[in-house]
Formats: sequence, structure tokens, C-alpha cells
Amino acid sequence: MSRAVAIMFIAMSLIPAGDSAGKLLSSGLGLSPLFVAWSRFALGALILLPFLPDGSGALLRNWRIWLRAGTLAMGITCIQTALKTVDVATVFAAFFVGPLVSYILAVIFLREAVTLLRSTLTVLGFVGVLLVVRPGPEAELGVFWAVAAGVFYGTFLTMSRWLSGLGSPMALTFTQLVIAGTLTLPVGLWHLPAFTLPIAGLTLASATCSMLGNLLLLDAYRIAPATRLAPLVYFQLIAAVALGFLIFGDLPDGFTWAGLALIIGAGLTSTRLR
Repeated sequence: MSRAVAIMFIAMSLIPAGDSAGKLLSSGLGLSPLFVAWSRFALGALILLPFLPDGSGALLRNWRIWLRAGTLAMGITCIQTALKTVDVATVFAAFFVGPLVSYILAVIFLREAVTLLRSTLTVLGFVGVLLVVRPGPEAELGVFWAVAAGVFYGTFLTMSRWLSGLGSPMALTFTQLVIAGTLTLPVGLWHLPAFTLPIAGLTLASATCSMLGNLLLLDAYRIAPATRLAPLVYFQLIAAVALGFLIFGDLPDGFTWAGLALIIGAGLTSTRLR
């Protein structure tokens, strides 16, 4: 389990890094969130292409693979739309309904073991998120998009556990990227920008960080149950707070540190339960 925790920590740091690059593209440079989402899928698939194991293409004939990739495409499109108008902290607050959704779905559909203590710890992790961001009513539409992203992402996490035996993490990551890129190709090309060096660099950074984060996430879900990994998704908030300070100048206050302590404590405690 300790290996899964380490993998999740790295993965949950890379994914917010990709989202921060996407926010710089949409809110800072004025690019469409639809292009940001599509470029993330397309470039990620191209980066993985030379490293694919034999037989990876056969997964594309499985309808469940398409359903999972469609869920991911919707989730990332929603969160990029939210990030265009809402600050990173508030977006992640609403987005973190995802672990709760994943936990509930894993119990209902995957019949994974559940205990009152682990359920309580998962809820406490979400309470910690609310302490960090304390979302207000001033950006209701953006928060709605972030909540939708969280629901899609929580569903995607559970489906990743469900389908983890169909192929290697690299093959599954490639299929989700190439399918999502195909589904979003028309809107991506419609919003294609005039490329500059900053746009090209941030686009590549967004795609690479997201791809590596999701690749490691699948590896973790291959070796550990979804109900035990769900609280660790809150680790994304550590990277989000750090990146918010380094890039956007947001300095954490007392509530933020208290929330982070609660999130990390609940997540780590949950992983130690049998």
C-alpha cells in the first residue's frame, strides 16, 4: 500500500500542474477551454504512442473503454471551462466531490469493502477542502462547471478500477487520450489559436503533466482498491495551494493550513486501515 500512496502523491501533484498551465492559457492568454482540453488529449496520446505495448489498439474495440474515455473528456472540458473564470482554489473545492462520488460508486458497483471509519475519514477529507477554499457565491456558474467536473472525475476513477485488468496502465492511458481527443477534435480545431512560444510551451506542459499524472493514477488503481485510494485524491490540493502561491501569489492563511492538515491526516489514516 505504501507504493500506491507514493504513486498517488506524485500523480496528484502532476494533475494540478497541468490544470494550472491550462488556466494560464485560458484566463491569461485568452485561449478557449475547449482547445486546452483537446490539445491535452491529442498531445498526450502522441507522446505515449512510441511506448505502447503490443496489442494496445485492441482495447479500442471495447465499448467500456469508450465510455470511460468519454467520461474523462467531459470532466476535463468542464474543469477547464471553470478555470477560465474561477480561481484555482474555488474550482478544486467544488471538484473534490469526486472522491466522494468514487467512493460511493466503488461500494455500490464494485462491491468493495466499506467501514464506518473509512467513510467518516473520506467525509472529513472533504470538510478539509471546504476549510481551505471557503467558496463564495460570486462565481456560481464556474462552480457549477467544477462540480460537474468532479462528478465526471469520480466516475472515471471508479471505472479505472473496474477496467484496470483489461490492459497495462500505459495502454489504458493511451486509449483514454486518443478516444477523448477524437471526440473533442471538431471543437478543438474550431478554436485553434495562432501559436506563439508561450502558448506552445504551456500547451505542451499542460498535456505532459496531465498525461503523466493519469498514467501514474492508473498504476495506483491497478494495485490498490478504489475505496482506499479515494481519499488520496485530496493530495491534489497540496500541489494546488503550492502552485497558487508560486504562480498566482495566493498565500495560504490559517484556515488553509488547518484544512490541509485535516485532508492529509484523513487520507493517510484511511490508507492504514485494514
